[in-house]
Amino acid sequence: MESSEREELGSFLTAVPPVDFCCVYGSTLHPNNQDKSKMVDYILGVSDPMQWHSQNLKMNSHHYASWMVHLGGARLITEVADKVGVGVHFNPFVTWNDRKLKYGVVRMNDLVQDILDWNRFYLSGRLQKPLHLLVDNLDIEDVNSVNKRAALSAALLLLPSKFTEEDLYAKICSLSYMGDLRMLFAEDTNKVNKIVKGQFDLFQSMYKPFLQECETKNILRFSSAETNLVQDSSLSSSRSLVSSLPASVRSQMSKLLGEKKILSETGRVSREVCIGSREEAAKCMEKVMKRRVMVSSARQAVSGFLAAGAINATVYLSQKMRKAWNSRS
Repeated sequence: MESSEREELGSFLTAVPPVDFCCVYGSTLHPNNQDKSKMVDYILGVSDPMQWHSQNLKMNSHHYASWMVHLGGARLITEVADKVGVGVHFNPFVTWNDRKLKYGVVRMNDLVQDILDWNRFYLSGRLQKPLHLLVDNLDIEDVNSVNKRAALSAALLLLPSKFTEEDLYAKICSLSYMGDLRMLFAEDTNKVNKIVKGQFDLFQSMYKPFLQECETKNILRFSSAETNLVQDSSLSSSRSLVSSLPASVRSQMSKLLGEKKILSETGRVSREVCIGSREEAAKCMEKVMKRRVMVSSARQAVSGFLAAGAINATVYLSQKMRKAWNSRS
């Protein structure tokens, strides 16, 4: 991203209270994107959402649904995000410097927890795709390495023994859409392929160090053939991939497949998911992730409708549905 574009996108932060984390994502990062009419998407991480919203209401009350402002203010906004949604409050259809934007506000602790453990698999899924950091006071970029490594492991578990780099990034990208209710009626069916093709170079630079790690461990190797990636599909390799998944995912898999205790040479006892075959492990993980994404997407849809207000929510949904139906025709 050019410095002028970065400055333009970062200028919005002067209009809101200070944040600890800010990233921009979506079609804004497409190398060939020249359409300034497209909505710019931000994620803002703050230490205390209620305090932040309280300050922002004084600065930008027009960003919020009027009923929330009048009935409960910052407390209601935060409670709806936490108890109805997945901890993120979105303000869509905001205009800044003649550009439309949408920004989500999340508690930093919740952001870190989701990145590390996929407990909601909402923002963690977003951070597995290319994004541009504008503020990172707590080094979330480093924390996100755990998330990207886990995403690569999950994608490899779902892929055959031979595949292309594009297949890999498409599978990583699709993780956060498995079970997403919006994909049934309000999302472009070609969304994953469009994201990967439009940002392929960004995916490459994002996952290069983790692919090199897999090569070092002999889990993966590059081939000169058209299908340029080959992975070890053995049971031991599959176990290694599962062990790289977040603890909450492995815990759910253990409930379905069982677990066994492993005693290390140092006397430390660890638990391992019982895996009879690679296919069994892949299907089980997919089932766990679909359930998690389905619940999160449903909760966030309700929270988003309340946060945006009926008119804005209806406009936003109609735009999404129009794009979805166009992709199906």
